[in-house]
Amino acid sequence: MRTANVSLSPQYRYADGQAPVVTGYQASNSVSVRFHDVAKSGAILDALVAEGANQIDGPSLSIDQPDAALDEARSSAVKIAQARAELYAKASGLSVARIVSIAESGANDGATPQPPMLFARQMKASDATPVAAGETEVSVTLLVRFLLK
Repeated sequence: MRTANVSLSPQYRYADGQAPVVTGYQASNSVSVRFHDVAKSGAILDALVAEGANQIDGPSLSIDQPDAALDEARSSAVKIAQARAELYAKASGLSVARIVSIAESGANDGATPQPPMLFARQMKASDATPVAAGETEVSVTLLVRFLLK
């Protein structure tokens, strides 16, 4: 848990034909909570509300260590590119000599997945807030150039 933002904003009273008057201040303290057990999401959200949280943005679910999944996506992308190069070469009466270059132009490491589904149902005060983890997509975009002969 860490402090994400602290702010203090003046609150004004407005009256016709008069300058605004400061009537007080509004303090805001935002914290970021990071945890790894998705199954505990509902209980954590409920505990935040019980402790006085009145605005919750999340949870935001992501892959903890995406490198292996990204490398698998890269390998798969190269295989797909090679198969398509073979198809295009064969269709044009040529053959693939070699890869000339590979450039990665983008990757989605699963950090901004679809928002989790919160199931709507009638709940008792003792029920935990249900959160379904679902799936997230990891992808890469490659530009692969081949030499055809």
